[in-house]
Amino acid sequence: MTYRLLTTGLAAALLSATAALASPSVPVATQAQVREKLTAEGYEVRRIDSEDGMIEVYALKDGKKFELYLDESLKIVRSKSE
Repeated sequence: MTYRLLTTGLAAALLSATAALASPSVPVATQAQVREKLTAEGYEVRRIDSEDGMIEVYALKDGKKFELYLDESLKIVRSKSE
C-alpha cells in the first residue's frame, strides 16, 4: 500500500514538473498572423511553438526545411535550414 502511494505521488510530481517547464503556447490569433505572413513569403508552415520569448516556426520552402525564430513584431530574427 505504501509503495502504491509513493509511486502515485512520484508520478504526480513528475507530471506537474513537466507541465511547469513547458513553453507557453502561442495565441491562436498570433499563429494565424504568422501563417498568413510566412505563406505570403512562400513558406509552408508545419508547426508553431514558443521558445526563449520568441515564436519558433518549423516550415518548408523550395523543398528545404527551415526553423525560423520571429520576434513580437513577427519579423524573422534567426533562421536555420536543413
